[in-house]
Amino acid sequence: MTTQNSAADVDRALKAKHRAMWAQGDYPSLAAEVIPHLGAVLVEACGVRPGQRVLDVAAGSGNAAVPAALAGADVVASDLTPELFEAGRRVAENQGVRIAWEEADAEALPFGDAEFDTVLSCVGVMFAPHHRRAADELVRVCRPGGTVGLLNWTPQGFIGRMFAAMKPYAPPPPPGAQPPPLWGDEEHVRALLGDRVTDVRAERRTVRVDRFESPEAFRDYFKERYGPTITVYNNLAGEPARAAALDRDLAALAREADLGTGSDGTVMEWEYLLLTARRAG
Repeated sequence: MTTQNSAADVDRALKAKHRAMWAQGDYPSLAAEVIPHLGAVLVEACGVRPGQRVLDVAAGSGNAAVPAALAGADVVASDLTPELFEAGRRVAENQGVRIAWEEADAEALPFGDAEFDTVLSCVGVMFAPHHRRAADELVRVCRPGGTVGLLNWTPQGFIGRMFAAMKPYAPPPPPGAQPPPLWGDEEHVRALLGDRVTDVRAERRTVRVDRFESPEAFRDYFKERYGPTITVYNNLAGEPARAAALDRDLAALAREADLGTGSDGTVMEWEYLLLTARRAG
């Protein structure tokens, strides 16, 4: 019992850190300004229809939940960080749709077995530290014959490489935690879902990001708004030389990825994996 209690305490502490990480900065504005259409891409791939019951896992401010509701579905948006919900509620109200917002850990969803027709996550569940637990929950709450849909950054793509660039400056990950971009590796996701799903369709795509005037503008935007980047810089408090080195590394990464001509600002294509599957009967 002592060992079980200790493990539960460690997990609660880890999830508290994750909640705090995403509550800082301004992820809702980043999602709306940088990747506004990704949620709709996932909703379309999942074939969400009127009358379906849909769960958006690690929904943030509802980048996928709102398009699902606009498609006529009965939508629940769940996230470990309820601080993100207020921005989502405003968007949903402006769009004229109703969404149920539920605080929930992706690794222990507070929903019944086979409760949803579609279970999806847009660059969200990938940040749950224990991939197997999260995958088990995605499948558990989806009804037989229902759809599991995922859109995640790939390890080889820009955001995957950004995490690799930040890793030397970041605090060590907790024991057992797995890197988020692994959710963008098709073989990894297929192994997580296993024979519990059929009809797997996976495709690498890119999203064009052209809102930044320069590589430095990209870096500064993420330093101000993106929880994981803010956390890494916080880890360097009191180490100005290392913080300056990270400044250079992130700007260099964006400069390397820049497809623009200079006068057009910084233009990038960020790769993601779009995967859908059907829950086996």
